[in-house]
Amino acid sequence: MRDQEPGLPTDPGTERRLTTREAAELLGVKPETVYAYVSRGQLSSRRTPGGRGSTFDAEEVRALGRRNRRDGGAGVSAAPAFGQELSVRTRITLIDQDRYYYRGVDAVELAARHSYEEVAEWLWTGRMRPGASFTAPEASTAVARRAVDSLPEHAGPADRLRVAVVAAAAADPLRFDLSEDAVLGTARVLIPTLVAALPPVLRDHPGDGPLAHRLWTRLSGRPSDEASLRVLDTALSLLVDHDLAASTLAVRVAASARAHPYAAVSAGLGVIEGPLHGAAGGLAHRMLLEVLDQGSAAPVVAEELRAGRRIPGLGHRLYQGEDPRARALFALLEDLPEAASALAAARDIVATTARHTPLHANVDLALAVFTASSGMASTAAETIFAVARTAGWIAHALEEYGERPLRMRPSGLYSGPRPPQPLPE
Repeated sequence: MRDQEPGLPTDPGTERRLTTREAAELLGVKPETVYAYVSRGQLSSRRTPGGRGSTFDAEEVRALGRRNRRDGGAGVSAAPAFGQELSVRTRITLIDQDRYYYRGVDAVELAARHSYEEVAEWLWTGRMRPGASFTAPEASTAVARRAVDSLPEHAGPADRLRVAVVAAAAADPLRFDLSEDAVLGTARVLIPTLVAALPPVLRDHPGDGPLAHRLWTRLSGRPSDEASLRVLDTALSLLVDHDLAASTLAVRVAASARAHPYAAVSAGLGVIEGPLHGAAGGLAHRMLLEVLDQGSAAPVVAEELRAGRRIPGLGHRLYQGEDPRARALFALLEDLPEAASALAAARDIVATTARHTPLHANVDLALAVFTASSGMASTAAETIFAVARTAGWIAHALEEYGERPLRMRPSGLYSGPRPPQPLPE
């Protein structure tokens, strides 16, 4: 039996409506906060007949109080103000004043000095492991390869990676162990398994070495060089995490329900295909090729705007100035002679668009310059993004496993017909 709220009857037939003061006392808030709940649509009010005050349905007030108590605490905001977003306490990434930090360390500087594997270890544990290397047992990679090879030829990167994750999970009987050591062990095997499961573009490739070297052979048919591999490795490190992006939030919701790390990563992969997230780099890649083909950004930008599309690769809601990830990658791309024409095309796009809206380049445009000038398919940026972000998703899953289970459970604000309604004909 549900506990009765103190001081108020629970029989709807005998229950009177509450005054603002009574509603505030029941909720444990100030009267002004009660009116804020009304303005957010979380409470309904009724004017007092012949008076200037408001009254409130007692059961509705009690329900709001229960939701606030259930969803409050543990770092999740229970009742964000209208127009605000869900916020979650995290110790992983901070974005502040056009810079971002991994566990308090400047992410751009970290990526410039350490490999992707080392940055991932830092994100997971807060400790640096010089020379960290990720390898996967043949049994894991073999089952993932077979699953990926069974897909249609036109399958996209997210399709292949999701299937590889599911196959690797099915082959791991210890996947339900959510202890920190077990999850870290899974992460160190899963990421190289994803790379190994992708069909190689460059034959006669090495099966070991840094992860960026192995990933290159899955993206480009050209032989690699030191400068190109440095760009790829830095891109992976820069993209490891970016606070609570949409895919990361999906991962944390899965982890909150105590889904195993493979399932949590699969939840993230299910989100990145959107054109506003992981697929944005591919859109920028195709636009760059059109600019290179036509010799000018003006007609390409004009066509995008006429079709009602936003210009891919420009602007970021978290940065007032240039995306620091783009700035770092553009600096490295200057050292690639084969990237010169794509870099010029990217600058033309930014300058052309700036005549109307002064938007800065974001990391998607920088990735597009790299993939377009490296003989990679337009989907390569999405693959780079997904492989890189898997480490960040694991970091967030680990953090979420340490929180109260099922805390990522917001309450719906029902706006349909008020019951009771008649049964449908």
